[in-house]
Amino acid sequence: MTAELVRGQNHPLPQTRLEIRISAGNPIVAGVTLGDEQGTVQGVEWVAHPASPQLPGIEVSKQAAADHRLAVDLDALPEGVHRVHVLLALVGGAGGPARFGAMAAPSVTVTGLDGTGVAGYTLTDLDSESAVVAVELYRRQGAWKMRAVGQGYAGGLAAMLGDQGLPQAVELAAEINDAVARGMARSVAPPPPRTAGGDGRVRTATAGTGAAPDAPAPAQPQPQAGDQPQAGAQPSSSSGGTAPGGGRVDYQHPGRRTAAPPTPPPAAPPAPPGQPPQPVAGDASGWSLDERLYNQVWGMFEDLARTAAAYRSAVDFAESRMEQELDKVLSDPRTRIGPEADAARARARAKQAGLVEQARAALDRDLAQLTAEAEVVEPALPPAYARWDSPVWQGYQVPMEIPMALRLGDLHLPERTDLRIPLLVRLPLERGLWIDAGRTGSARGGLLDSGELRRLAAETAVAHAARLLAVYPVDEFSVQVIDPAGSAAASLAPLLSSGALRVPPAAGAAGVSSVLATLTRRVDLVQMAVRSGATDALPPDLDLAQQLLIVHDFPHGFDDRAVTQLRYLADEGPSVGVHLMMVADREDAQAYGPVLDPLWRSLLRITPVADDHLADPWVGHAWTYEPSLVPAGSQVLQQVLGQVVRARQTYGR
Repeated sequence: MTAELVRGQNHPLPQTRLEIRISAGNPIVAGVTLGDEQGTVQGVEWVAHPASPQLPGIEVSKQAAADHRLAVDLDALPEGVHRVHVLLALVGGAGGPARFGAMAAPSVTVTGLDGTGVAGYTLTDLDSESAVVAVELYRRQGAWKMRAVGQGYAGGLAAMLGDQGLPQAVELAAEINDAVARGMARSVAPPPPRTAGGDGRVRTATAGTGAAPDAPAPAQPQPQAGDQPQAGAQPSSSSGGTAPGGGRVDYQHPGRRTAAPPTPPPAAPPAPPGQPPQPVAGDASGWSLDERLYNQVWGMFEDLARTAAAYRSAVDFAESRMEQELDKVLSDPRTRIGPEADAARARARAKQAGLVEQARAALDRDLAQLTAEAEVVEPALPPAYARWDSPVWQGYQVPMEIPMALRLGDLHLPERTDLRIPLLVRLPLERGLWIDAGRTGSARGGLLDSGELRRLAAETAVAHAARLLAVYPVDEFSVQVIDPAGSAAASLAPLLSSGALRVPPAAGAAGVSSVLATLTRRVDLVQMAVRSGATDALPPDLDLAQQLLIVHDFPHGFDDRAVTQLRYLADEGPSVGVHLMMVADREDAQAYGPVLDPLWRSLLRITPVADDHLADPWVGHAWTYEPSLVPAGSQVLQQVLGQVVRARQTYGR
């Protein structure tokens, strides 16, 4: 899977023979410079460009193009090369854009020789620049890595080459421009533009009166079963995939465009001067409101992850650069002390502070936009996605369809703790939940005793179970509880008093065995019926509704057979509609040793108090999770469960 980098982020390179693929919307020049440990280019012989496209270990394109493929063999580079910079520049005087801000954002992808993607970087936020250092391959401690740089230059090639220490920068830039101009003069003119006819078929526009041959219009992408919408994707719709005048409809979310559409409809009232544009919740065409809001929340999560990763990487880059400059000062005994050394240290620290300040300003700008978006999105969320204190619950009605996802809580990062992103999981649940009743490493968890943590864990389980009952249609979801010692009676009171829990919680070893045997039989029968294609042969008394089993105070009341059945339900149950919610402290099950490790790993661990245990391997963040609990003193849980029970009675189930 290709890692998508943000500015300043790095990624290890697993091999030394690579291909660098560049894609842009207009013809651009691609080149490579080789640098020493400080990134300095020693001479023109360390620059690969259209007039001199080959160097030891490097080969670039001979002319400007919208797409490039550069060959790199890091083992064949000249001795002393520690850095490889990939350069992009616009073609001067060719009638194209004069700055990168006037064209689609170019992208760079590093792949293996077999085409397998390693890492990619899309150069966004470019404006007046006409040349840019896109990415850097650098060697550190014997290993090669890739860094997303995105450093642009309004002064063009000459300014970029001069910044890398090349004395002949101006002369070489002129030579490159001449070579590109000669190459374009020899190139074949592009074909005439293609337009869509009134019947939706694509035709080639011609200057004469002769009709061009018809060509079929490109097929619309169709969603596959189980696909998950991603932020910025362009989903198709059965209600239409062709614009009234022909051509494709752009379903991309307006808040996530990299370029303005040709005729943008006003999706929101214009923002006041100096303020960021105001988002509109679920304002993308082609999907249901449920899908749009899910996509928007997921897009907010990705945007927050990216902007935080960019800020952290930029800070790390600034620290690394300052350390390199300080090391350079200290490496020479003649410049280690004295006014000149002090001035060099001050310059290095000032440069580091400036880079951090610039990164913080970009972070604050992005966080302000995301905060404005969250303030619009949160009140628009339906019950399945909403907090328990949302006014949407006051008008709650039992739904007719299963929603896409369910809210389990909120996520936030330390850069902005008040910016909360809903944690949504797809329905039906694909894995069970483990509400950890043990002591966590969080500050809040350290202040509570064991009994209070167990009580909060039980209340968290009840809140999640009530939400699941509320978002499913009538009698399509049911809940069973195993509470061997009866220690969760107070927390389970809302489920019992409302009648949402059809049978009392199972108690004692006999109750544990009975419930597990019933659910195991259900899983076995449904699996056999599905595999044999004989679902109509299932026993009439078998409850085919989605089942949630809440197991409280595990492993109390469980023998070895019961533990085996529980593991079986956790592994096989979700595929046939049996879901597990464990409320347990892992320390209580230490006697089982590693036998239960697969069980814990199969469940999504959440906590009853805020805790930063959810790791994001994509960008390396540790997200702080906060559960979605009913506000103290609120009667919303009883009201919602009462509505669910009345709907059951109304429909006679």
